Amino acid sequence: MLLKINNGKKEFSGETLFENVNFEIRGNEKVAIIGRNGCGKTTLLKIIMGDEQLDEGTITIGSNVTIGLLSQKAFHDESLTVQESFDEIYSHILETKRKMEEVALLLEEDYSDELLRQYAALQQQFEINDGYNYNQQQMILFTKFGFSMDDLNKRISEFSGGQKTRLAFVRLLLEKPDILLLDEPTNHLDMATIEWLEGYLLKYPKAVVVVSHDRMFMDKIVSEVYEFEFGKLNHYVGNYTKYVELKKQEFERQQTAYKNQQEEIKRLEEVIEKFRYKKNKAAFAQSKIKYLQHMERVEKPVSDKRKMNLNFEKAIKGGNTVLTVEDLVIGYDKPLCNINMQVMAHDRIAVIGPNGLGKSTFLKTIMGLIPPISGDFMYGHQITVSYFDQSLAQVDSDKTVLAELWDLYPDYDHSQIRKILGSFLFTADEVFKTCNVLSGGEKVRLSLCKMMLSKANLLILDEPTNHLDIGGKEALESALLNYDGTVIFVSHDRYFINKLATKILYVGGDKTQFYQLNYQEYMDKLSGITIANKQQETPKAEKKVDSKVERENRKKVEALERQIEKAENKLEQLRELRYDENYYHDYQKMNQLNEEIDEQVNEVNRLMELWEKYAS
Repeated sequence: MLLKINNGKKEFSGETLFENVNFEIRGNEKVAIIGRNGCGKTTLLKIIMGDEQLDEGTITIGSNVTIGLLSQKAFHDESLTVQESFDEIYSHILETKRKMEEVALLLEEDYSDELLRQYAALQQQFEINDGYNYNQQQMILFTKFGFSMDDLNKRISEFSGGQKTRLAFVRLLLEKPDILLLDEPTNHLDMATIEWLEGYLLKYPKAVVVVSHDRMFMDKIVSEVYEFEFGKLNHYVGNYTKYVELKKQEFERQQTAYKNQQEEIKRLEEVIEKFRYKKNKAAFAQSKIKYLQHMERVEKPVSDKRKMNLNFEKAIKGGNTVLTVEDLVIGYDKPLCNINMQVMAHDRIAVIGPNGLGKSTFLKTIMGLIPPISGDFMYGHQITVSYFDQSLAQVDSDKTVLAELWDLYPDYDHSQIRKILGSFLFTADEVFKTCNVLSGGEKVRLSLCKMMLSKANLLILDEPTNHLDIGGKEALESALLNYDGTVIFVSHDRYFINKLATKILYVGGDKTQFYQLNYQEYMDKLSGITIANKQQETPKAEKKVDSKVERENRKKVEALERQIEKAENKLEQLRELRYDENYYHDYQKMNQLNEEIDEQVNEVNRLMELWEKYAS
């Protein structure tokens, strides 16, 4: 056990944020914490870090357990270069290396046993701290997050906010804490980096806790889901898709149990009413009354269905050809890419690709916000456009939410505007908030509200799911799927793209291309190309085994591979038991099962270490 919270409670301004929270982190588990915005997810991370305190309950942390939280405040001194900041992490390795070099110089003049012992001890310490590989790990992480080697010599203050977040991410991963806390880790990352990060976190040998609204990311890496709902924290074993399935089953079971009990209560009440005034049945009726009084009542199941209620409509049908783009070269001071495409009515086009190569620039260009370098684009007949800008500048004003919307649509009366805002979760006094104090999620909802009322037949959206919780994303997906117009959108949310996109525009410099494929077809095409390329590679000649030692090692490797397969099968069988209601309803059984899983994981790791030893 690395960390455990028992019966945790947290209040803000006299209001209970959550209570009776039980949470546990063990071994190298990958855990997700989900829930709507403002439910307490980030607060729980701060409590784990020690930045906030529980009002009730206890938190227990194992001895010598290190905890790291992704934060933009990772850099105490932004005048340092990136390399200087990273060197702080490896100060113990660099100090050992310095001492080794000093002893090595002394050995040139004095080859004594004492100096040899000192050097051997320092070298052993250097190897234990992975001194020979730390620089390689640093370079891999740094470049995978989109930085060049030249960036190592730049001062941290020279980078943008998003770049600083990615630098903080790299630094945190280099520190390798026992518990890695990540709050919305896929923000500011492009899809290629997210996919690489998934693979890295899956292999991360320690515990990972993520607060995320990225459903595909959670599907790929987590094996436990904790959900905040109505101030409680519910635990589910499995990835995000499994959580959805288990939650649905749990709700249906409780609904059936509640319905059956209510029918039984009604039947007993009718029996009591029928016999309570009859002398020869009075005792019988009293026994039923006592039975009802002591009956453990099944709570009526409720689910948090509070989400945006938006419905996109178009006022004008518009032409069948929505947008034609011909040899459009986009960019600011230099060309980024050349785009050719034709957008037809009812298309839902996802614009994807690496960061910084022109996705948002393309949207701004076709919106007329920046001029094209060359080429042309032309909208079709009676095409009306509504644009969602990820910078959210359009709601940075001193107006109230109510005034901001009403000034744009004065034909609606007060009650109509209040009702519309209510459907976007602006209720009661929330409509009197000024726009410049709104949270990111609230600004997104207000922008989408404006977009809905515009009744345009072409919606252009730049990262619309940023700042939305899962309920908000699902509401937006549903609205866009039911929309009878055309949609062009930039997104890094693969779940969202997979649900909506009918065509793909990949913006990637010289590799920019328009695909008449949905997202799954596009991914299949890429996979097919990769497989074909692999098949064309010349297979490496097998190394000839000609020594007795090599033949013995080959036998050991083959035997270990069989053992590893059996051990992994057993591990999967144990993990499957987590989905068995006999376990997830029994805390003691689940604890025992988790211990068995930990032991089996250690066994697999032990066998893998042996395999690596003999296979190398």
